Amino acid sequence: MLRIPAAVIRTVNEAEGTATRVGALELPRPADLGELAWRLGVGALTAAVGLFVLFRLNAWPPHEDETLALFTGRGSLHELIETVLGQRGGAPLHFVLAWIVAHLGGGLLELRLFSALFGVASVPLLALLARRLTDRLVAIVAVGVVAASWMLLFHAIYARMYSLFLFTSALSYLALLHALEQRNRRAWVLWALAVFACVATHPYGALVLGSQGLYVLCLRRWREALPAFGAVGVLGIPFWRADLVLGGRFDVGVGGGGVKLGGVDSTLRYFAHVAGDFTAGWSIPRTIVVGVASIGFVLLARERRSSAILSACAVVAPAMFFLALRVRSGLASPESRHLIFLLPFFATCLALPLVRSAQRQRLAVPAVAIAVLGLAALEVAWGFHKTALLYEGEQSRRVEARHEASAWLAGTGRRDDVLFGYDPLFLGAWERDRDFSRTVAPRADAQLALNVLGSAPKPLGRGVWVLDASDRNNFVQKLTIPVRHPRGASRFDVRGFGPFLVIRSREPTRTVREYLLQTQAVQHLGQDLMLGDADINLLTAERGLGLRSLAAAGGPR
Repeated sequence: MLRIPAAVIRTVNEAEGTATRVGALELPRPADLGELAWRLGVGALTAAVGLFVLFRLNAWPPHEDETLALFTGRGSLHELIETVLGQRGGAPLHFVLAWIVAHLGGGLLELRLFSALFGVASVPLLALLARRLTDRLVAIVAVGVVAASWMLLFHAIYARMYSLFLFTSALSYLALLHALEQRNRRAWVLWALAVFACVATHPYGALVLGSQGLYVLCLRRWREALPAFGAVGVLGIPFWRADLVLGGRFDVGVGGGGVKLGGVDSTLRYFAHVAGDFTAGWSIPRTIVVGVASIGFVLLARERRSSAILSACAVVAPAMFFLALRVRSGLASPESRHLIFLLPFFATCLALPLVRSAQRQRLAVPAVAIAVLGLAALEVAWGFHKTALLYEGEQSRRVEARHEASAWLAGTGRRDDVLFGYDPLFLGAWERDRDFSRTVAPRADAQLALNVLGSAPKPLGRGVWVLDASDRNNFVQKLTIPVRHPRGASRFDVRGFGPFLVIRSREPTRTVREYLLQTQAVQHLGQDLMLGDADINLLTAERGLGLRSLAAAGGPR
């Protein structure tokens, strides 16, 4: 009988099992090589996003919403929570991060680093979620699509809550799948923590929670999930109340009164707009992309029914909300960034048919690779179209003028000055002088402005306003602005810095009415200079004066 050497048998068995030994070298299994390649691919894409974000961190000019977060964080933590939950409305987690930055002596750069951290960390998280929904190959292509997306890259730099929202929402979806798989208390506690962080990040976190509840109902697993959902519902009461406060500020509600967001047609157009900002928003490429993603959803339903159900629930929950939504203010219209939590599902559905076509026909592999690279190029082009300054940087003349204006404000300001709006020039002044004025009258909410002015120490100090000829809301952006005085020129000190006109009252405004009247005069000048924000700023001043007149007619307040 032929005897096969034991070493040969051991080598064959190892090749089929764990590993193959060649001398002292242990070769990894093919499965291990696939896993290693997947991890290296995700790591490379994550590193690419990280490098872009770090190199472009200061490219995008400071924005008033970034100023708002840091200025809100200048007080105590109690004041911050009271302001966000009780007065402004919304979710506080991003503002808590801004509070940490402000109290550690940081500024805009440090707050943007938080956005960069969560934006970059979202890449491997999205890869894991896409892998749970499908497989490794689809996941790596999906992450390739996401890595070039304007939606990710811009919000990984912009110091608002949207990269944090993407991170926490993806984490909560992963935690939900893990909890449904493990079926133990620890897994449900982890999910509750993840989704609670999501809800604390953005008001639309409630839609993420709603989509996950809908998914559990579709799977008929509500009995085991009920305690965890109930705990989140009770612990989230302060956030639900804050959402009502936010909705009340912009006259948003559900049910009778007001005008619907637009019905089925406009809701579909909104979702198409979101898909365009995920990839490329021009009509032809957007139509193609949506068509491919629709095919991908059908394939997903055939291959993994539960993944298709979760993806559908993630879309259906916000769609139902928008169909029921009624608004009385144009300021409340949702933007594409509000649905950033749909990005991993959309990218997965988009990648799935590309990968499957490449797997079924070897000749299709080059075509699919070209399609993915072409889509990435279109995504970059769309990002350049949306926010060119993110890619080419702010003009040096504007940067110099901004620094000069902020330095002048910091050097000549008083602690009782009353600032109008969260202008980035005020942020630059505060970064130079931490004793810079804390009294800011919001420019797009008359009632909130009255609340701030009413609670400010009396008599009120000097009013400070900024007109910006280079603002993107203007019909034409310019790097210079004529130095002109508002009506009643003797009451104002006016300084020009490139495109910025800094206007300050010579004497304290003393009363709320006088401050609003001077604001009115400044915004009339803004209209004369054809500045885009002047209309809404003027409306705030006029509404504030009107509300004060109504209050006076009804008796003392």
